Amino acid sequence: MKRNIKSFTLDELKDEMISIGEKPFRAEQIFKWIHQENVLSFDEMTNISKELREKLKEKYSINNFKIIKKLTSVDGTKKYLFDVLDGNAIESVLMEYKHGFSICVSSQIGCKMGCKFCASTGIPFVRSLEAGEIVEQILAVQREEDVKISNIVFMGIGEPLDNYDNVIKAISIINNPKGLNIGTRHISISTSGLVPNIYKLAKENIQCTLSVSLHSSNNEKRSEMMPVNDAYPIEKLMEACREYIKITNKRISFEYALAKDNNDNLDDAKDLVKLLKGMLCHVNLIPINKIDNGKYVKSTNDNIIKFRDYLNDNGIVATIRRELGADISAACGQLRRTELKKE
Repeated sequence: MKRNIKSFTLDELKDEMISIGEKPFRAEQIFKWIHQENVLSFDEMTNISKELREKLKEKYSINNFKIIKKLTSVDGTKKYLFDVLDGNAIESVLMEYKHGFSICVSSQIGCKMGCKFCASTGIPFVRSLEAGEIVEQILAVQREEDVKISNIVFMGIGEPLDNYDNVIKAISIINNPKGLNIGTRHISISTSGLVPNIYKLAKENIQCTLSVSLHSSNNEKRSEMMPVNDAYPIEKLMEACREYIKITNKRISFEYALAKDNNDNLDDAKDLVKLLKGMLCHVNLIPINKIDNGKYVKSTNDNIIKFRDYLNDNGIVATIRRELGADISAACGQLRRTELKKE
C-alpha cells in the first residue's frame, strides 16, 4: 500500500529519499512542492527528474481530498465535508477575521467522548486521522479558496489529545518554515480533558494555545454533559491545568458552553470564579448550538452577558465567542451528521 507523502515531516522525508537512493536535498524540494506550491500530482514537480517522479508515484500517494459538500454562510464562514478517500467523511470550517483566515480542523473520523451538547456525538468512531490527513484539510481549503490560512484550531470532529502523536506530528509539519510556516502561537488545541495527555503536552515545549472544554465547575453537572469527567473529574483536571501553566507559562483558555437552565445562572458563575481564581486563564463563553435530539438549548442573551460580566468583575477574564456560520450548522459534526442521515 502506498504511503501518504503528506504524513512525513521534512526529516522523515530526507530519510525516505536516502532509502530510495536519492540525495537528502530532494526531500526539501518535494516538501516545498507539496506544502508551499500545493501541487496535485508528482508530475507538477518540475525541478526533479522524471525518474524520481516515477519512483515517487510508485511508493507514495499525494491524497488530495474531494469536497463532497460546501456550504457558505451569510457571514462568509465556509464549511466543507471532505471525502478522505476511504469512504469516510470529515468536516473543516474556514472563518475570516480581521487578522486573517482561521481553519477549524478535524482530528478523527467520529469521536469517542460522547459530549451531550456536541453534534459529533452519535457519529460512530471509525479511526484517527493520519498527520497528512490533518494537514490536507488546510491544503484543500487553500486550493479551493485561493487564500493563505494563518490560524489553525483543532476543534473539529474528534478529540485531538486522543490522537496525540498524529496531532503533534501534524503541528510539526504545519510549523516547518519550508512548508506552510504557520507559527505554533497561531495554533490552538482543544481537549475535553484527557488529563494524562495534558501533562504530556506540557512537556512538548511547543507554543500552541491549550483550550480546555470545562462547561461546569460541578462534577455531577459536568459528568452529565461530558462523560469524560467520570474518568478525569474536575479536581484532577485542574491539577493538570495548573501544572501545564507552571511548565509552559502559557495561559489556558477554558471553553464554557452556556446551556439554558443548566449551567448559566449566577451560582454557576460564582462557582467558576472560585475554581479558576488565581490561574493564568481566559474563559471563552460559547452560546451553545442546538443539535437534533440534543438535551441542551442556548442560554438567553441576557444571561450570557450577565455571566460574562460577573466573571470579569471578579477577576476572571471572559469573552463571548462570536457566533459564526449559524445558518450553515457550522458546529463540528453537524454537516456530517446530516449527510449520514440521508444515506
